Amino acid sequence: MKKLLALLLAAVMVCSMVPAFAATEYDVTEPITITWWHAHEDQLTEYLNYMVDKFNAENGMGITVNPVYIGSYSEINTQFIAAAAAGTGTVPALVTCNTSYPASDGKDGLCEVLDPYIDAFEYDVEDFGEGLIASTSYDEEQIALPYLISTQVMYYNKTAAEAEGITMPKTLDEMEAFLEKATLFNEDGTTKRYGTVFGGWDYWYYEMLYKNNGVETVLKDGTTDVNSAKSVEITAKIKEWIDKGYAYYAYGTGASSNMRQLFWDGGAFSVFHTSSLYDTYVNNVGDSFEVGMAWLPGGNDGETFKSEVGGAAILIPAAASQAEKNAAWQFLMFMTSPEINLYWADKTGYFPTRGSVQGTAEYEEYLSRKPAMADIVAMAGWINPRNQNPAYDACANLWRTALYEIFNNNAPIQETLDQLAVEIQETLDDQ
Repeated sequence: MKKLLALLLAAVMVCSMVPAFAATEYDVTEPITITWWHAHEDQLTEYLNYMVDKFNAENGMGITVNPVYIGSYSEINTQFIAAAAAGTGTVPALVTCNTSYPASDGKDGLCEVLDPYIDAFEYDVEDFGEGLIASTSYDEEQIALPYLISTQVMYYNKTAAEAEGITMPKTLDEMEAFLEKATLFNEDGTTKRYGTVFGGWDYWYYEMLYKNNGVETVLKDGTTDVNSAKSVEITAKIKEWIDKGYAYYAYGTGASSNMRQLFWDGGAFSVFHTSSLYDTYVNNVGDSFEVGMAWLPGGNDGETFKSEVGGAAILIPAAASQAEKNAAWQFLMFMTSPEINLYWADKTGYFPTRGSVQGTAEYEEYLSRKPAMADIVAMAGWINPRNQNPAYDACANLWRTALYEIFNNNAPIQETLDQLAVEIQETLDDQ
């Protein structure tokens, strides 16, 4: 009898250690330490450590996550590709990636397909919404999960807007009148306050001015229309604004920090940037003026107001061991849970990505401290995945460089865009 009781007790103890789901090949069966490569800099360390420590203490399965800062998104991607090529034992269990990378990583088979894990644990991936699901999928398979999501916005001086009767532009056609009113000049004709600044070090910040008006750097059929009549028209108009002193194309070393400082000092009425820096803008402006945040100008049809997903996702390398993958999935569910999603968004300046968060008391308290975020979250249904062509990032960076030559070095518009179209097509054909 005593032996039978001992066996029954042992069985109960084993059962208490596994999840409430039926046993699957995706369960964590023994203690394990896994590594997470991330790109989160020092200012986020306190909050990152809080989440990791919370998971390590509460997961109940003996999983210990070791976060390792690698560097920028591009540095992580480079090291990840190299580690994946070397095989199991060299890759981490989790990798943070920029939302521009899933297409190429998926094409190369670098990511674990998450659908079986989602099914096994009944994970509510639909809570992210169609756009974010598509942004972290490849070939209709979920290969990552969104957890730090942003989109393109215009930050503006709300105090000046109210005092001077300036309305943020809703369409590209409205930009001209907006810039004329928002720009201030010195007596000698030089610009005292730019109407806006385009973040030219990354095509992502302004590309929707083109996309919402029908211009695509890479079309679905594997061609480009960067030298189309509409592309030339939009490029010529932006060039005109820059030449008039209404705007400038921030490019090169220090462009991002210089643009931000210009805005904080009152030298720019607005800037094109990422919604993830909301806290940064507000904190650095201080009491000087109130910061507003507006959706980017949409299409001239008055109906197209699409933006693109930015920020970061987390993936599990296909080359990791199954035990590492299982533990990584547990951490992935934790990091994208509604509670942690809202905490992480609040502390970083990104916005909540889980639909179930909205309407909660915690979410309303969050909005009471960050009122400008309400309009952006309300437009979240317009956020779309980035172009899924694996060569898109390379092609769009060629476009960015060509625009720099046009805007800052007076290169001829049509000729430069024609040559750009040739280079992009060669890149696409080489895939």
